Amino acid sequence: MAQKPMISVIIPTLNAEASLPATLTALVPAALEGVVREVIVVDGGSTDHTGMIADHAGADLITTPANRGAQMRAGAHAARHPWLLFLYPDTVLEAGWEREADNFMERVDRGSTRCRAAAFRYALDDEGFAPRTLEGIARLRCALLHMPYGDQGLLISRRHYDEAGGHRPLTAREDVDLIRRIGPRRVRVLSARAISDATRYRRDGYMRGALGNLAPQLAPRAMRT
Repeated sequence: MAQKPMISVIIPTLNAEASLPATLTALVPAALEGVVREVIVVDGGSTDHTGMIADHAGADLITTPANRGAQMRAGAHAARHPWLLFLYPDTVLEAGWEREADNFMERVDRGSTRCRAAAFRYALDDEGFAPRTLEGIARLRCALLHMPYGDQGLLISRRHYDEAGGHRPLTAREDVDLIRRIGPRRVRVLSARAISDATRYRRDGYMRGALGNLAPQLAPRAMRT
Protein backbone atom coordinates (compact mmCIF):
# COMPACT_ATOMS: atom_id res chain seq x y z
CA MET A 1 0.00 0.00 0.00
CA ALA A 2 1.33 3.43 -0.93
CA GLN A 3 2.12 5.73 1.97
CA LYS A 4 -0.31 8.60 2.46
CA PRO A 5 1.11 12.06 1.70
CA MET A 6 2.32 13.85 4.81
CA ILE A 7 1.96 17.58 5.43
CA SER A 8 3.95 20.14 7.35
CA VAL A 9 1.67 23.10 8.16
CA ILE A 10 3.37 26.50 8.33
CA ILE A 11 1.64 29.44 10.02
CA PRO A 12 3.25 32.92 10.15
CA THR A 13 2.06 34.89 13.17
CA LEU A 14 2.26 38.30 14.78
CA ASN A 15 0.04 38.94 17.82
CA ALA A 16 -2.44 36.29 16.69
CA GLU A 17 -3.72 35.09 20.06
CA ALA A 18 -7.37 35.83 19.18
CA SER A 19 -7.51 33.78 15.98
CA LEU A 20 -4.75 31.16 16.22
CA PRO A 21 -6.59 28.68 18.48
CA ALA A 22 -9.36 28.10 15.91
CA THR A 23 -6.82 27.72 13.11
CA LEU A 24 -4.92 25.07 15.07
CA THR A 25 -8.07 23.25 16.24
CA ALA A 26 -9.22 22.75 12.63
CA LEU A 27 -6.01 20.80 11.98
CA VAL A 28 -6.58 18.22 14.73
CA PRO A 29 -8.67 15.69 12.72
CA ALA A 30 -6.06 15.63 9.95
CA ALA A 31 -3.33 15.17 12.54
CA LEU A 32 -5.21 12.22 14.06
CA GLU A 33 -5.46 10.65 10.59
CA GLY A 34 -1.71 11.09 10.09
CA VAL A 35 -2.03 13.55 7.19
CA VAL A 36 -0.76 16.56 9.15
CA ARG A 37 2.51 15.43 10.73
CA GLU A 38 3.79 18.72 12.12
CA VAL A 39 2.68 22.31 12.62
CA ILE A 40 5.27 25.06 12.53
CA VAL A 41 4.33 28.48 13.89
CA VAL A 42 6.79 31.12 12.69
CA ASP A 43 6.34 34.12 14.94
CA GLY A 44 7.43 37.62 14.04
CA GLY A 45 7.91 38.86 17.60
CA SER A 46 4.45 38.75 19.17
CA THR A 47 3.88 40.62 22.43
CA ASP A 48 0.70 38.70 23.29
CA HIS A 49 0.16 35.00 24.09
CA THR A 50 0.68 33.68 20.56
CA GLY A 51 3.82 31.75 21.48
CA MET A 52 2.18 30.17 24.53
CA ILE A 53 -0.83 29.07 22.44
CA ALA A 54 1.43 27.48 19.83
CA ASP A 55 3.47 25.70 22.50
CA HIS A 56 0.42 24.36 24.33
CA ALA A 57 -0.96 23.04 21.02
CA GLY A 58 2.23 21.06 20.42
CA ALA A 59 3.37 23.16 17.47
CA ASP A 60 7.02 23.85 16.73
CA LEU A 61 7.72 27.53 17.39
CA ILE A 62 10.28 29.53 15.42
CA THR A 63 10.94 33.23 16.03
CA THR A 64 12.05 35.50 13.20
CA PRO A 65 11.82 39.20 12.35
CA ALA A 66 8.32 40.26 11.31
CA ASN A 67 8.20 39.73 7.55
CA ARG A 68 5.50 37.36 6.30
CA GLY A 69 7.37 36.20 3.22
CA ALA A 70 10.53 35.54 5.21
CA GLN A 71 8.51 33.82 7.94
CA MET A 72 6.94 31.49 5.37
CA ARG A 73 10.35 30.70 3.93
CA ALA A 74 11.83 29.98 7.36
CA GLY A 75 8.97 27.62 8.12
CA ALA A 76 9.45 25.79 4.82
CA HIS A 77 13.16 25.45 5.55
CA ALA A 78 12.41 23.87 8.94
CA ALA A 79 9.67 21.54 7.66
CA ARG A 80 10.45 17.82 7.65
CA HIS A 81 7.73 16.43 5.37
CA PRO A 82 7.21 16.32 1.58
CA TRP A 83 4.10 18.52 1.44
CA LEU A 84 3.77 22.07 2.74
CA LEU A 85 0.53 23.80 3.73
CA PHE A 86 0.82 27.55 4.30
CA LEU A 87 -1.99 29.04 6.38
CA TYR A 88 -2.60 32.50 7.76
CA PRO A 89 -3.35 32.49 11.51
CA ASP A 90 -6.90 33.78 10.98
CA THR A 91 -7.84 31.09 8.45
CA VAL A 92 -9.87 28.08 9.57
CA LEU A 93 -10.17 25.09 7.23
CA GLU A 94 -13.63 23.55 7.29
CA ALA A 95 -14.24 20.02 8.52
CA GLY A 96 -13.21 17.33 6.04
CA TRP A 97 -10.70 19.45 4.14
CA GLU A 98 -8.04 16.78 4.56
CA ARG A 99 -9.92 14.24 2.42
CA GLU A 100 -9.95 16.48 -0.64
CA ALA A 101 -6.38 17.58 0.03
CA ASP A 102 -5.25 13.97 0.32
CA ASN A 103 -6.82 13.12 -3.04
CA PHE A 104 -5.12 16.11 -4.66
CA MET A 105 -1.71 15.25 -3.24
CA GLU A 106 -1.95 11.65 -4.40
CA ARG A 107 -2.79 12.81 -7.93
CA VAL A 108 0.19 15.16 -7.99
CA ASP A 109 2.51 12.46 -6.65
CA ARG A 110 1.24 10.03 -9.34
CA GLY A 111 1.73 12.65 -12.04
CA SER A 112 -1.92 12.45 -13.11
CA THR A 113 -2.52 16.21 -13.00
CA ARG A 114 -0.63 19.19 -14.37
CA CYS A 115 -1.49 21.20 -11.24
CA ARG A 116 1.35 21.79 -8.84
CA ALA A 117 -0.43 23.43 -5.90
CA ALA A 118 -3.88 23.88 -4.44
CA ALA A 119 -5.78 26.53 -2.50
CA PHE A 120 -9.15 26.38 -0.77
CA ARG A 121 -12.42 28.15 -1.50
CA TYR A 122 -12.55 31.59 0.09
CA ALA A 123 -15.16 32.23 2.77
CA LEU A 124 -15.77 34.73 5.57
CA ASP A 125 -17.14 34.10 9.06
CA ASP A 126 -19.82 36.76 8.73
CA GLU A 127 -23.44 36.87 7.64
CA GLY A 128 -25.22 39.11 5.19
CA PHE A 129 -25.04 40.42 1.66
CA ALA A 130 -21.61 42.10 1.87
CA PRO A 131 -19.56 39.03 2.86
CA ARG A 132 -21.34 36.85 0.30
CA THR A 133 -20.61 39.47 -2.37
CA LEU A 134 -16.92 39.53 -1.45
CA GLU A 135 -16.83 35.74 -1.59
CA GLY A 136 -18.39 35.92 -5.05
CA ILE A 137 -15.72 38.39 -6.18
CA ALA A 138 -13.06 35.99 -4.92
CA ARG A 139 -14.60 33.09 -6.88
CA LEU A 140 -14.72 35.25 -10.02
CA ARG A 141 -11.11 36.30 -9.54
CA CYS A 142 -10.03 32.68 -9.25
CA ALA A 143 -12.10 31.65 -12.29
CA LEU A 144 -10.87 34.45 -14.55
CA LEU A 145 -7.35 35.17 -13.28
CA HIS A 146 -6.50 31.84 -11.62
CA MET A 147 -5.11 33.86 -8.71
CA PRO A 148 -6.04 32.67 -5.20
CA TYR A 149 -4.72 34.71 -2.30
CA GLY A 150 -2.85 33.64 0.82
CA ASP A 151 -5.95 33.63 3.00
CA GLN A 152 -7.13 30.68 0.90
CA GLY A 153 -4.14 28.66 2.06
CA LEU A 154 -1.56 27.10 -0.24
CA LEU A 155 -0.83 23.35 -0.43
CA ILE A 156 2.28 22.50 -2.42
CA SER A 157 4.88 19.77 -2.51
CA ARG A 158 8.35 20.74 -1.35
CA ARG A 159 9.72 19.82 -4.77
CA HIS A 160 7.44 22.22 -6.59
CA TYR A 161 7.90 24.87 -3.90
CA ASP A 162 11.68 24.73 -4.32
CA GLU A 163 11.40 24.71 -8.12
CA ALA A 164 9.36 27.94 -7.93
CA GLY A 165 11.97 29.55 -5.70
CA GLY A 166 9.87 29.61 -2.53
CA HIS A 167 8.60 32.71 -0.79
CA ARG A 168 10.50 35.93 -1.22
CA PRO A 169 10.98 38.23 1.80
CA LEU A 170 8.07 40.51 0.91
CA THR A 171 6.21 42.36 3.65
CA ALA A 172 2.95 42.04 1.69
CA ARG A 173 1.54 40.18 -1.34
CA GLU A 174 4.05 37.39 -0.93
CA ASP A 175 1.16 35.12 -1.90
CA VAL A 176 0.61 36.75 -5.31
CA ASP A 177 4.34 36.77 -6.00
CA LEU A 178 4.68 33.03 -5.37
CA ILE A 179 1.54 32.07 -7.32
CA ARG A 180 2.86 33.93 -10.37
CA ARG A 181 6.08 31.91 -10.23
CA ILE A 182 4.27 28.60 -9.73
CA GLY A 183 1.99 29.45 -12.64
CA PRO A 184 -1.61 30.54 -11.92
CA ARG A 185 -3.08 27.83 -14.15
CA ARG A 186 -1.18 25.21 -12.18
CA VAL A 187 -2.97 26.05 -8.94
CA ARG A 188 -6.29 24.29 -8.31
CA VAL A 189 -8.93 25.74 -6.01
CA LEU A 190 -10.46 22.91 -3.99
CA SER A 191 -14.11 22.93 -2.94
CA ALA A 192 -13.35 22.80 0.80
CA ARG A 193 -13.57 26.26 2.33
CA ALA A 194 -10.88 28.31 4.03
CA ILE A 195 -12.89 30.52 6.39
CA SER A 196 -11.27 33.86 7.17
CA ASP A 197 -11.86 36.12 10.13
CA ALA A 198 -13.98 39.03 8.89
CA THR A 199 -13.08 41.41 11.74
CA ARG A 200 -11.09 43.78 9.57
CA TYR A 201 -13.89 43.96 6.99
CA ARG A 202 -16.43 44.76 9.67
CA ARG A 203 -14.07 47.40 11.03
CA ASP A 204 -12.84 48.99 7.79
CA GLY A 205 -15.79 48.27 5.51
CA TYR A 206 -16.36 45.61 2.89
CA MET A 207 -16.01 47.99 -0.07
CA ARG A 208 -12.59 49.14 1.06
CA GLY A 209 -11.57 45.53 1.61
CA ALA A 210 -12.75 44.49 -1.84
CA LEU A 211 -10.79 47.31 -3.49
CA GLY A 212 -7.72 46.40 -1.46
CA ASN A 213 -7.94 42.80 -2.64
CA LEU A 214 -8.03 43.92 -6.27
CA ALA A 215 -5.00 46.20 -5.93
CA PRO A 216 -2.37 43.52 -6.73
CA GLN A 217 -4.13 42.76 -10.01
CA LEU A 218 -4.51 46.41 -11.01
CA ALA A 219 -0.90 47.25 -10.20
CA PRO A 220 1.03 43.96 -10.13
CA ARG A 221 4.43 45.61 -10.35
CA ALA A 222 3.85 47.85 -7.37
CA MET A 223 4.90 45.23 -4.81
CA ARG A 224 7.99 46.09 -2.80
CA THR A 225 10.12 44.24 -0.33
